[in-house]
Amino acid sequence: MNPSRRRRRLLRALLTVLVLAAAVGMIATVAEWSARREAGMQVDEIRRTIEIHTLGLRGAADRFDYLPDTISHQQDVLAALAHPQDATAIDRANHYIEGVNRRAGSDALYLIDTRGITLAASNWRERVSFLGQSYANRPYFIDALAGRNGRFYGVGQTTGEPGLFLSSPVRDAQAQIIGVAVVKVSLREIQAAWASVRDPILLTDAHGIVFLGSVPDWTYRATRALSGPELDSVHRQLQYGQREAFAPMDWKTTPRSAGEPGYEIRATLAGQPRRFLAVDQPLPDFGWTLTVTADRTPVAQARGRAWMLGMLSAVALLLAGLYWRLRERRFAEQRDIQRQLEVRVGERTRELDDAHAFRKAMEDSLLVGMRARDLEGRIVYVNPAFCAMTGYGADELLGSLPPYPYWHPDNLDKHWRDYEAMMAGRSVVSGFESRIRHRDGHDVLTMIYTARLIDADGRHTGWMSSVVDITQQKRDEQRQRESDEQLWHAQRLASLGEMALTLAHELNQPLMALSNFASAAKAFAAQGQTVLLNQSLDETMTQAQRTAEIVKRIRGFVRQRSIAAAEDCAIAPRVASALALLRGEIRARQARVELRLPDDLPPVRGDSVLLEQVILNLVLNSLQAMDEGTTPAERRVVEIDAVREGSRVRLRVADRGPGMSEAVAAQAFTPFFTTKGGGLGLGLNICRTIVESHRGTLSFANRPGGGAVFTLELECAPS
Repeated sequence: MNPSRRRRRLLRALLTVLVLAAAVGMIATVAEWSARREAGMQVDEIRRTIEIHTLGLRGAADRFDYLPDTISHQQDVLAALAHPQDATAIDRANHYIEGVNRRAGSDALYLIDTRGITLAASNWRERVSFLGQSYANRPYFIDALAGRNGRFYGVGQTTGEPGLFLSSPVRDAQAQIIGVAVVKVSLREIQAAWASVRDPILLTDAHGIVFLGSVPDWTYRATRALSGPELDSVHRQLQYGQREAFAPMDWKTTPRSAGEPGYEIRATLAGQPRRFLAVDQPLPDFGWTLTVTADRTPVAQARGRAWMLGMLSAVALLLAGLYWRLRERRFAEQRDIQRQLEVRVGERTRELDDAHAFRKAMEDSLLVGMRARDLEGRIVYVNPAFCAMTGYGADELLGSLPPYPYWHPDNLDKHWRDYEAMMAGRSVVSGFESRIRHRDGHDVLTMIYTARLIDADGRHTGWMSSVVDITQQKRDEQRQRESDEQLWHAQRLASLGEMALTLAHELNQPLMALSNFASAAKAFAAQGQTVLLNQSLDETMTQAQRTAEIVKRIRGFVRQRSIAAAEDCAIAPRVASALALLRGEIRARQARVELRLPDDLPPVRGDSVLLEQVILNLVLNSLQAMDEGTTPAERRVVEIDAVREGSRVRLRVADRGPGMSEAVAAQAFTPFFTTKGGGLGLGLNICRTIVESHRGTLSFANRPGGGAVFTLELECAPS
């Protein structure tokens, strides 16, 4: 072989290696992208699941959170604590607590004296009762005795049944703590719901001990090593009964790359090794951590599918390259046929045999089914993958004419239409779906891609089809759609409940204004004062439009969980509009308002109606706090000031009333908590929800010398 030919072959081989390396690199990049995309979808699904389960846990606790404080003000309860030796007083307290617990539907409700001994309980009639039991070691008793509301999850010392314990201090007329009221809430419904989930969910306490989850074997195991003081604390409180030790979780955790949420868990479930993506969600109100997981198998499958399709494409390109190379070599042989005819014929024969064997080996190793048909529709070639897909052997399929044995009997019309479209040269380039029947009777969903089969002379000799089994893919897509529909339904139910409560509270002020203006209009009509009558009617129409706007904005706010109509809002007009609506309330309470609003105060970005409603609620709360019986007329002043601090605007609403006690301040923003007779307890909670949806904050503090101040901080609108 001469040197020039050797150099050409060397260059061709080097080019082939570089092309193959580039193809492998591209396939690897696409496979990794597919895996990351699937992982991102898993993280999104986990976050939606966390929102639902967090809502369920908070709902289970908030449903009975009011009970301890409710019974702490009842005279029979106070009498039992004041006279613990009086059997009649204890008996009345038992009957009252039993009735409240039955109507509320809680697990148990009981009353403890300052020594930690139970004086009265809802289960006083039962064989296993809390009466006479000491719970002085329980954190919920210690917190309540210190004047705080207590929350504690543990195994019952008396019944052995786990539950969530909520406590409140009981105070006498001098505000001295004389006992503790406790409600026990069972989380059995949440445990039952979690038992049916696909991937593990677990709830851990502040020590890392799993006390609730969907995997029974993981209960009362620790996610980290417990220190000596931690174990002493758990044993002293009997939080989990008489358990002496908490075995570590039988799993291995691996942190993910920087910037990627969560971590990976390797564990064995039902005797099978599993991999999960886990995301932790702290629940600071309870001192718990909610962990939601998702199976990592779909990520590996996405990567594998990308590799399979990439290698299939590479093999197809390689076959095309080999075919082109053979054609070029044949032309070269024809030009040199007179010089080395006999030698080249032998070499050519061997090369064709090798190429055929190589091609057949590659086709036999493919996972994609290959089927060739001639111009009459007769099957002339099938590979092993296609035979496995249909359940028929090559000897049974070769030579077959339609209808083919694997055609599905329920889809014969569609099979004939697809066949006739192919024979007419109208095959869909992007492929089409087809349902076939396996020999054993089960259905197989396939995607078919068909192209013309051209021989070496450029003649059309038939059709070559690639048949891909997509049965599992279709099942995965159906499961994903069902999961998305269930999640959407749960979110809509939660939003519907919130919208109903929000509308009930927020429409109160404009409806009261409508009533006042309508009464004034009636009086002016009777007096014949046309000008004042028209003004009152105009105000009535304005308030009606405001009511409709509140309904529209709050409905959009609850549904979208974001600002319904973002705009640049100046603070001063919002304050002025709120004060105009409260003019009658201010005059009736003999109060006055002091404003300190700078002229150069920048606007904020948000919904003007919702922000105005927040300001109105805060000012009304301040007016109601300065009651005639507690605040002299000269001190009934509401101070409103605003100032810019960097990129935020801070608005303060302050009064000179009595302020709030520590116990009341701790629940000021809690839904349904109120100190007002006939109040819903939703005003401050709705205000904080609206402010947080504007990416702002709403806080409270007592003023030195008496009074309260609410501070609202919002981001400035971009200039």
